[in-house]
Amino acid sequence: MATLAPAAADTDSAAGAPAVRLTGIRRSYGDVVAVAGIDLDIAAGEFFTLLGPSGSGKTTTLRVIAGFERPDAGHIELQGIDVTRVAPSQRAVNTVFQDYALFPHMTVVENVEYGLRVKGAKRKDRRARADAMLEKVRLPGLGDRKPAQLSGGQRQRVALARAIVNEPPVLLLDEPLGALDLKLRQEMQIFLKALQRDLGITFVYVTHDQEEALTMSDRLAVFNDGQIEQLGSPAEVYEHPQTEFVAGFVGVSNILERHERRITIRPEKIRMSDEATGEGEAGTVREVVYVGMVTRFIVDLDGGGELVVVRQNLETSSQDALSEQGKRVRLSWRPEHTYEIKEEGT
Repeated sequence: MATLAPAAADTDSAAGAPAVRLTGIRRSYGDVVAVAGIDLDIAAGEFFTLLGPSGSGKTTTLRVIAGFERPDAGHIELQGIDVTRVAPSQRAVNTVFQDYALFPHMTVVENVEYGLRVKGAKRKDRRARADAMLEKVRLPGLGDRKPAQLSGGQRQRVALARAIVNEPPVLLLDEPLGALDLKLRQEMQIFLKALQRDLGITFVYVTHDQEEALTMSDRLAVFNDGQIEQLGSPAEVYEHPQTEFVAGFVGVSNILERHERRITIRPEKIRMSDEATGEGEAGTVREVVYVGMVTRFIVDLDGGGELVVVRQNLETSSQDALSEQGKRVRLSWRPEHTYEIKEEGT
């Protein structure tokens, strides 16, 4: 259920401060450390994503921002105001959950109006604002329906409308697209990003889906074992992974050990040619995986190790691609497409 934002006057005094600032946040459950001392600033108006596998600390961090979890150590600021000990209902955030948390006995418009009603808005005003918000999330004319009469994607948009009708400065989204099928999830990714731009408010988004994070984020933080492994724009994190974990979790990456250095190279950056060309590392195609738009080749290198190569199927049929299994090839890449990575724990 959405929480309510405080009055605008409470946040005006902190103009220019980050929308969210976490300082030394730590949260444990018994002997399990869920969040291990995180420092993080999220700028006003950003679409910021907390990305990581299950158990990495991303959802606990979101719940700490919302106030549903109290940190064992550290401070939370919203628009420059310390809210570490402030109740969730008094924080300048609203939250959207994966299960939507709509009231089944209420109509769509009553669900959207709910936060306004709690704040004491007049019936005429809250109905007008709710109808306008349903227009914004592309659900005009559906206000009289019950949630059970809507599709999953429509229910998700109702949950969004209810969360933003109060115009919160920060919207928290906890894996909101996880229950949708692939096609609808991809459509909702584009919709969410466009909505965030239109509203101009800060979105803090939790997901384990790398494509979602790369598609929508202005910046993202990659979580692992309760810590932030890397922070940056999608292009920075994808093109310049700083650790082996990031290289392997955000997309697919090859790790190659050469001359006492560990380097990473993305599969799509590798050029595969006939062995007779005499350029690059020689190897044998061990496996071929045809997946429609692209084909993945797993190549065993003569010098040790293996590389995954991805090639777009511009003019290649599945038969052409699969016939390459067992073929001798050479792999080459531009030096600027390789990046040295740190050992885990360094």
